[in-house]
Amino acid sequence: QVQLAESGGGTVQAGGSLRLSCAAFGYAHDINRMGWFRQAPGKEREGFGCAFFKSRTAFARDSVKGRFTISQDTAKNTVYLQMNNLKPEDTGLYYCAASEERGNCYLQDDYDYWGQGTQVTVSS
Repeated sequence: QVQLAESGGGTVQAGGSLRLSCAAFGYAHDINRMGWFRQAPGKEREGFGCAFFKSRTAFARDSVKGRFTISQDTAKNTVYLQMNNLKPEDTGLYYCAASEERGNCYLQDDYDYWGQGTQVTVSS
């Protein structure tokens, strides 16, 4: 079994930055993909990026490029989300997810393991 632990959420003013971390524990040596999702208040959860461990690549939607950067430390089975120039609309519960398969970066159904989520609140 694989467990995921997110950290780094909090409250920040608009224009500020936060760095989220997500570490995979347990039988995590076969993890190949770790993604980030956000559920804004009253909205469905949506994926906006992921890292592929074997190819050491990372991808993000155009909507967050330039502000959000996804990186990874494969030795620690950890993925990071650096968020800069945060906006109030970035407020939400941020989840990380993982899979042993290559799969689709942005589809929830393509992930097998989920973290509990960490709250990010951006005040105007």
